[in-house]
Amino acid sequence: MSEGTMQRPAHRDLGAQPTPLRQRGTDERAQRRGRRVLVCAAAVPAMLIAAGCSSDSGSADAGSKSTAGSSETSPSASASPTVQAAAYRKLPESCGVVSKKTLGELVPKGTKSGKKGTSDDAATRGSCSWSSLDNNGVKGSQFRWLNVSLLRFDSDTTRGAGDKQAQEYYAKQIQDAQSVDGAKNSTSQPVAGTGDQATLVRYDLKKKEGSFKQQTVVARVENVVVTVDYNGAGLAGEKTPSVATLTKAAEKAAKEAVAAVASANGDGTGSGTGSGSGSDKGTASSAPSASASKSPASKSSASPSKSSSKAAGASPSSTASKKS
Repeated sequence: MSEGTMQRPAHRDLGAQPTPLRQRGTDERAQRRGRRVLVCAAAVPAMLIAAGCSSDSGSADAGSKSTAGSSETSPSASASPTVQAAAYRKLPESCGVVSKKTLGELVPKGTKSGKKGTSDDAATRGSCSWSSLDNNGVKGSQFRWLNVSLLRFDSDTTRGAGDKQAQEYYAKQIQDAQSVDGAKNSTSQPVAGTGDQATLVRYDLKKKEGSFKQQTVVARVENVVVTVDYNGAGLAGEKTPSVATLTKAAEKAAKEAVAAVASANGDGTGSGTGSGSGSDKGTASSAPSASASKSPASKSSASPSKSSSKAAGASPSSTASKKS
């Protein structure tokens, strides 16, 4: 074997020498990248699970907040306003609220002259008036006029409780009585033992027929207002009636009228305790009542200012001329 032949394997062995360092570094970097891919691949499911849990938790929280919000707003949306029921539901017969005995004292010549006022709702408003002319011939005549008006207020969610409305109207009636045109020597004072509250307003009113002594008693019992107008005059030379006598008579009529209102509703005391304890009491209406929605002043059959004008007007002049 020649020397050249013996050297060929050696050359082949030299060609199969170990991988150079540069190649080895490349392989190591590839291996590290493979390991990082595996680690990231393993971490992805854990991240997805965590994100899913977080999303579910957020949805649950949002749902609970929505439920809580709806539960909080529902009661306020469904709640309806309420109002205290009115104590009295009806009125007595207006021409029967004053006894015959008292009428004999107040209008001695007119006990049967009761004239009932017109009303579109007898359970809400009513009135009655009496007039008396005691003709004494050449000595003159004594004239008396009595009017009783009743006004009841229902409770409703728009206008409020019946007794509150009655208090407002009570104050208005007193103010009207105190501001009559032409009134002189006007005075006011409380009246005890007549309903929940009562006030007497008295004044002098001079007309061509004579000088009239006017007495107006405004009383409230629960959700009803009673107004009593009573006046007297001495005509054609007859002496002027005593103010004290007229005042006592007007207060007596007011007490009887208040008691009649209470009795008509099953409350025999008529003391007006304001407790609403009558046996025939009403229930509050959720809708405005027809009677309360109307203006009391426009429907009231006799306000103090109007009634006093009537009293001092045509009746005495038309009857006083019939002297003997």
